[in-house]
Amino acid sequence: MSIRTIGRSGHLMETKRISVSKKRQITIPQRFFEKLNIGDEVECIMTNSEIIIRPVRQETEFAEEILKDLISKGLQGEQLLAEFRNTRAKIRPAIKRMIEEAEQLAQELDGTGDDMMQEIFSNMED
Repeated sequence: MSIRTIGRSGHLMETKRISVSKKRQITIPQRFFEKLNIGDEVECIMTNSEIIIRPVRQETEFAEEILKDLISKGLQGEQLLAEFRNTRAKIRPAIKRMIEEAEQLAQELDGTGDDMMQEIFSNMED
């Protein structure tokens, strides 16, 4: 059973307790796997007291979005190719900055959310 809550940032969060095997392996719940469109790899990030697992989005996945945007601006031919290369070159640094910002925000959070969960569900009867 998964639980939906609103996190400190105001975003809807869905949590689910999963087991860890003796080999330190976990199974990502199918609903999470499908909703996040997880492929063959995930990125695993350790913060102070949390592990964040998120899908790896390959740069090639952005190619279609970049091309759609440039074509909608009326670019074509050599101009389209040049602008595509320029835009694609900016993606990795932008993603790196986004990851660094997300890690910083995660580190600024207090605790793991267990206190909040306890507070929310402490009045419920078993």
